[in-house]
Amino acid sequence: MITKELIKDVTISILRRAETTLPKDVKQALARAYEREENEIAKVQLEAMLENVRLAEELQRPLCQDTGLPLFFVTLGSCNVELSDIESGIREGVEEATDLIPLRSNVVDPILRRGEGANIGDRMPYINYLIDSDVDGLEILVFPKGGGSENMSAFTMLMPKPEAEALKAIKNFVLETVLNAGGKPCPPTIIGVGVGGSADMAMKLAKVAVIRPAGVRNTEERIAQAEEEILEAVNNTGIGPMGLGGNTTALDVHIETASTHITSLPVAINFQCWAARQAVAKIHEDGRVEYV
Repeated sequence: MITKELIKDVTISILRRAETTLPKDVKQALARAYEREENEIAKVQLEAMLENVRLAEELQRPLCQDTGLPLFFVTLGSCNVELSDIESGIREGVEEATDLIPLRSNVVDPILRRGEGANIGDRMPYINYLIDSDVDGLEILVFPKGGGSENMSAFTMLMPKPEAEALKAIKNFVLETVLNAGGKPCPPTIIGVGVGGSADMAMKLAKVAVIRPAGVRNTEERIAQAEEEILEAVNNTGIGPMGLGGNTTALDVHIETASTHITSLPVAINFQCWAARQAVAKIHEDGRVEYV
């Protein structure tokens, strides 16, 4: 049985995992970047990142002092659970995890700049809901989002164009955004690009793109090719790790798309810093918990 208390406990567990242990794909991408890097300063930066990852796992301490905004993606499958239990369980889990892990109190009122001190507030933690009937129970993915990378988000409405021109315009917008961001999002980054839908859909698609594991391409061949071309162009900027120069400005570029209006071409960009934190738990209908 899936209860509010179980959801709270799982929330604390996945927050701890996300904050202290990088996903395997990100660690491997950082290690590959270190091996390929030719710039000595960049190698030192990447080596420090890898050592930071090792110590965080060993000491079970957060990877970064900016422990992020508490963002969640909840996939609802075949389960009997109240949405109110999910939301209150996650909210209570975030509040308790702030003291237990501990987490920095990042959540504040946007105007007053004051918060409750427990990473909870108006509409925060933020929960995105997905539906998948093939899932037994529900899945909770936590995605702590740091301010440095989030502040470099960008959005534009491009003019609709033929395919080749549209892809070129998207590539140029990404490069312009990367150059403007420089070292602020703590590169090497994972760059999520959302294309299509409405304005709000495009930004959500960019977030979903960032969550995709590094090295995994879009299933549509032409989009996958665009990801590789943009990644190469981004890394040719020479911005490098922490903006100090080098061959690796991004670990990967991911693009997600949605159908859009005939007169529109919305494009959104979301950066994730090198500490690309996330963790997932699957709660089965019978109450069993599986950490992915």
